[in-house]
Amino acid sequence: MKISVVVPVYNRPEKVHRVINSVLGQTSPPEEILITDDGSTDETPDVLQEYSQRYPNKIRVITHEQNRGVSAARNTAIRNAVGDWIALLDSDDEWLPEKLERQAKFHVKHPGLLISQCNEIWIRNGKRVNKKDIHQKQGGHIFKESLKLCLVSPSAAMIHHSIFEDIGYFDESMPACEDYDFWLRVLVKHPIGLLNENLLRRYGGHADQLSAKYWGMDRWRVQAMEKHLDADIPLDWKKALYEELIAKLKVLYQGAEKRAKPEAEKYRRKIENYQSSLGELNTVD
Repeated sequence: MKISVVVPVYNRPEKVHRVINSVLGQTSPPEEILITDDGSTDETPDVLQEYSQRYPNKIRVITHEQNRGVSAARNTAIRNAVGDWIALLDSDDEWLPEKLERQAKFHVKHPGLLISQCNEIWIRNGKRVNKKDIHQKQGGHIFKESLKLCLVSPSAAMIHHSIFEDIGYFDESMPACEDYDFWLRVLVKHPIGLLNENLLRRYGGHADQLSAKYWGMDRWRVQAMEKHLDADIPLDWKKALYEELIAKLKVLYQGAEKRAKPEAEKYRRKIENYQSSLGELNTVD
């Protein structure tokens, strides 16, 4: 099993030490570590150059001349990967030493699964926090469960390269929620395996997270869900899709109304249309 580790980086010179060292410290080393420097303007390129020179046969750095976003950074590395498996790792997270070994063994035992995720430890503002029940990781056919919120963390996932050939890459037109969009496209067709082991530390609470940058993140979740309106999926999935679309659009509508944004009318019309479609579905036995 050849595993390529994919790390997108943008202006994180301090954190990139932690993330790279957590890969180099794996009990089962990957075939390669592909790092996309997404147009960094600080000391990050110097840090990456130091690592690539120290580990020339293990680390490859690919540079974007301009910042193109995390989706483009991931996609560039994935397209250049030599491994048949891709392990994603965000630049603000950290793997525990046995992450790749445990996940590789899981796929050997479950050869029919083309994607898996592990469990994780949450660190917020330097302190460990407990996840709420709604955030608990799940396995299997979890498209419906993943509509409300993202149930797969990029840094927890290992994906067979054929998945990208099947459903495509990360959507580079989306400035946020690109992972939510990608997982929905995967999960509508593929079950996901779950290693119920904490093999990842996820760090949050810092100012450069995308969730702290944009108003109305549900705009992009709605865009992601709308891609599946015409999909051939089970009736209960379709109903859940419309129900969650309506719920998120109501939040967006209220926010747009409060801020006097012109999008409010568009959201109102969509709510009416989707309520009508849901009503028709509810008449189906």
